[in-house]
Amino acid sequence: MIHLLPGNRANIDSLSVPDFDWEQTRDEKDVKQWVNPEQTIALSTNFFKGKPDIPTTEDINALRAYYRGQIIGQKGGLIQTDLTEIKGHTIIKTIFKFPQSPSGTTYLSSLTIPFAKYSFVVKIQAMEAGHTGVRDNMIANKLLRQGKISTDEAGNFKGWSSDPYLKGFKEGNLMNLSENQTYDNQFRMHPLSLSRNMLAKIEDEIAFSDSLKKLKPFG
Repeated sequence: MIHLLPGNRANIDSLSVPDFDWEQTRDEKDVKQWVNPEQTIALSTNFFKGKPDIPTTEDINALRAYYRGQIIGQKGGLIQTDLTEIKGHTIIKTIFKFPQSPSGTTYLSSLTIPFAKYSFVVKIQAMEAGHTGVRDNMIANKLLRQGKISTDEAGNFKGWSSDPYLKGFKEGNLMNLSENQTYDNQFRMHPLSLSRNMLAKIEDEIAFSDSLKKLKPFG
């Protein structure tokens, strides 16, 4: 756990999160980073000066459209975008996915805490390593046997991938059925499962300094 430092101005030390006893690889005025022993997950806290470039913290559909548009250009896909409140602060919770080369998926999860002139972002970057695609293949085969998905003439899965919020949307690296949180317990060491579990712990243990109470909220 990072310990808060006293002070009247917002800075990188104005919030604390559990560091999971990982090795700290960066300790700078605007970013702190830790990496797990397997070198497959990086956790960071990030401090940004200036008005956040997000469009809103009141319209969840507009927020999802904003992030969807941002990540499609990077060949990414949307897994989750939600608004929540933690200890009196508005939080944007997101999980995105990006293809790895030559195979596998990297998941980028974050908690964004926006203010009028500052913002904080807690990031988790988790990548598939070793034999990739195991979770996808096992769940796809199970659903095929159950008749819940099918294949077309080209051998592509039908009903396998979709945007989690926008029916009929077909662009980008769409979320697939195996990435549903329902399957996390079956694949505890999968990067998406680990990311969700880490986010839950961070949401429970994150702490904010009193200096943030004085900041003008976003919007």
